[in-house]
This record gives sequence, C-alpha cells and structure tokens, in this order.
Amino acid sequence: MSQRPLNRILHVEDEPDIREIIRLVLRLIGRFEVQSCADGEQALLAAPRFQPDMILMDVMMPGMSGPETLARLRALAEPVDAPVIFMTAKSRMEDFGGLLALGAVDILPKPFDPLTVSEQIAEIWARHARH
Repeated sequence: MSQRPLNRILHVEDEPDIREIIRLVLRLIGRFEVQSCADGEQALLAAPRFQPDMILMDVMMPGMSGPETLARLRALAEPVDAPVIFMTAKSRMEDFGGLLALGAVDILPKPFDPLTVSEQIAEIWARHARH
C-alpha cells in the first residue's frame, strides 16, 4: 500500500508573525502548499474548499479554540477529516493527553524551530500513514 503524499497543509494561527513564519518555512523548506487562517471561523470556510492533507492548528485562539475548531470541522455536512497537529505553548503531559484524546495525531510545542518544523510535520505524516 503506497502512502499518499503530503502536499496541502491548512495552518490555523491567530498570531500574524507565527502564521507568516510557518507559511514561509512550510512553502520554502517543506515545499508544501499552505492555506493560512487567522482563526477558527476562517478555517471552517477555507478547509472544505482547500481540502487539506493535514491541519496544523494553534490550541489557544480568541473566539474559537483549536479543539472547538476541530470539533466543528469534523461536524460539517461534509466533514474535514484530515489529520490534525496541534501547536501549543502548554507543556504539561495532561494537556497533551487531552488534545490527543480529541483526535489530534500529534502536538508540536511552542516555541518551535522554524528550520525543523517542516521535517517534524513530514515525520508525523509518515508515522500517521503507517497506522
């Protein structure tokens, strides 16, 4: 069984600087097509049209949190079921466990290393595809 390639990443992040850094490194280093969203509402509109292979999403955002956004994406009439990686500044294992229980395939801590984040995402994709 061949693994589907990871090409399209939906990135949901309320901080403009982080959003721009992630967009640049995923495009330039990872060679991914990236759709950036500033909040959960934008993600709900963009995801069905963009059809991401993976979603990279901040946990704590004003308005709709990452977990709330994930639940709403899964509840759409045509659910967006791409694997989700949460990014968070929280570092407690119980926080991570709760996010994984919501259906995330992994968690990337903030702050992150811009030079390795594309590789980390590709590794998570490869690991997820094997299951």
